[in-house]
Amino acid sequence: MASYSYSVRDRAGKVVKGQLEGETKEAVQAKLTQMGYIILELDQVAGIQALNRVEIKFGTGVKQKDVAIFSRQFATMISAGLSLTKCLAILGAQSESATLRNVIQQLGKDVESGQSLSDSMSKHPKVFPPIFVNMVRAGETGGVLDEVLTRVADHFENELALKGKIKSAMTYPIAMFVLVVVILAAMMIFVVPTFESMFSSMGGQLPFMTQVLVSVSNFVAGIGGIAVVVGGVVAFFAFRAWTRTSSGKMAWDTIKLKMPVFGPLVRKIALAKFTRTFSTLVSAGVPILSALDIVSDTAGNEVVSQAVKKARAAIKEGETIAKPLSESKVFPSMVVQMISVGEETGALDAMLSKVADFYDEEVSASVDGLTSLIEPLMMATLGLIVGAMVIALYMPMFKVITLVQ
Repeated sequence: MASYSYSVRDRAGKVVKGQLEGETKEAVQAKLTQMGYIILELDQVAGIQALNRVEIKFGTGVKQKDVAIFSRQFATMISAGLSLTKCLAILGAQSESATLRNVIQQLGKDVESGQSLSDSMSKHPKVFPPIFVNMVRAGETGGVLDEVLTRVADHFENELALKGKIKSAMTYPIAMFVLVVVILAAMMIFVVPTFESMFSSMGGQLPFMTQVLVSVSNFVAGIGGIAVVVGGVVAFFAFRAWTRTSSGKMAWDTIKLKMPVFGPLVRKIALAKFTRTFSTLVSAGVPILSALDIVSDTAGNEVVSQAVKKARAAIKEGETIAKPLSESKVFPSMVVQMISVGEETGALDAMLSKVADFYDEEVSASVDGLTSLIEPLMMATLGLIVGAMVIALYMPMFKVITLVQ
């Protein structure tokens, strides 16, 4: 990833200079345009200058929870009357994340040098996503930065709560699945071979069920098991690489939405994220087109993202928000009607927030229902498999006892 220095003009006509990272120059141009800037100059930074840049990677110490806490504390300090530089100095000294501390300290230096807070944040896209930067820019313009930062914190906390519900609900089924796999592998590798040596000493023909079990055990304990593990790892990474391509991501997200049991849940999660993000941006005063740009990039599902991009193009031509969304099969009529009412009454953010709350509850209920369905199925599957293996192992003994009698 290369670093580019830019000189742009913002919406107020002020010339802003800074640096931004991107895969290509075109990608950086698109990002700056999306932020609402008019590009005056854009050049790649090379040599020592590039080495002096501090590269921040999301996932190397900066968590969404840390950013939410930073935003909440920042809003509290600003509402208490502290200056930006004083707030950033305090927050830069007390953050638990070392990486975030370094970023906040850099923000303080940029603000002291005369840059706006949003421009300084835009230099660290891996820490402060576009929704954060654009909302802060709207807050600076409207003079309500503390309110905007509170909304940002609420947004991230709601997202974290939704993720937490899903993770906690799926922990038990995943643990059960891993337990089933471990038990089966242990029985195939250690238990069945012991019985096989006993069967061979008996002589005679083994029952069909026992013969199948012994053959599977020999396969798993031998080269076949290694081949399955290696093949599984290769398939996993190949699948991961495929889903990172545009066509692969679109195909996989389409498949997820059409899954018989998990599809409705995936759809509800995508709709909850779409409405929550859109509501947060609109309530902060971010322009509709810019808000839709950000929503399409953070939708989490390529099908939803493409539908939002089509809606944005139609809105740019003069259409309402609801009409192009109604043409997509992703958005239910309830969502479209609520958005339509919000547009007509001028309370779009409130309507979107209500829809987001509704889908948050729907996701929670669906996850609970799915968990209550998966748990007995997993237990029944484990019981059937282990029971069938035990029967297969003891069938030769029953046969010998019958012959003796």
